Amino acid sequence: MERAFFEAGKALGELRDRRLYRSTHKTFEQYCKDRFGYTRITASYKIAAATVMENLLTNGLQNGEMSTDVLQIFPANERQVRPLVSLEPEVQREAWQMSVQEAGEKVPTGRIVKDVVERIMERTKAPNPYRVGEVCQIIAKDNPDLRGKGGNWYIVNHVGEVICAIKMWDGDYTVRIDHLKPLNYLKSECQQMQLISECISRLGENENLEEAAHAVLKHLGELKRPYLTAFEEELLGFIEEKS
Repeated sequence: MERAFFEAGKALGELRDRRLYRSTHKTFEQYCKDRFGYTRITASYKIAAATVMENLLTNGLQNGEMSTDVLQIFPANERQVRPLVSLEPEVQREAWQMSVQEAGEKVPTGRIVKDVVERIMERTKAPNPYRVGEVCQIIAKDNPDLRGKGGNWYIVNHVGEVICAIKMWDGDYTVRIDHLKPLNYLKSECQQMQLISECISRLGENENLEEAAHAVLKHLGELKRPYLTAFEEELLGFIEEKS
């Protein structure tokens, strides 16, 4: 029961990655909402927490200075794992070890883990190089929530210390800056991409849109250049006219 969050997160990840939800729902987001009452973000957190837990269990907590008992102490709930999601796998293990030590070689509270993670991130923090309105690409790395998103273009709409909120034609995401790659577009090109993104997003919200139109929007939302060809502009205009 203590590790039910781990099994639940793994099951959600399998449902998403193998697209098992498609037997009853068109999207994973709608499946989670109808089946469990989860938002997309909640489901993503649970999947990410399970990935962290698997990292701790599979790779172990190897440290010659720690006792065998400490090496067997693992998270018991999602609150203790969630702060670790923002760290790289090897740093997750370091942060958990530190948290266990601070808790007196017992299972640490979520607050202790969060404080340890904040100190580690402060230690390794670099200035956020991105700006609002900039166009960038995603580097998926080890983030399960970004699978299939690598290489696509996104627009930065919020800049934090170590994260950016970004928008793509099919949704919003929050990612660490090490999962982003700048495209170095001119300001005018970024503004053009913003207009394209808004248009594609607006059209994509039409529930009556045919699959062929969705396929065109998906193609346009994954362009590797800051403009539409004349033919692509005609296609987008046609879809807008028929919507």
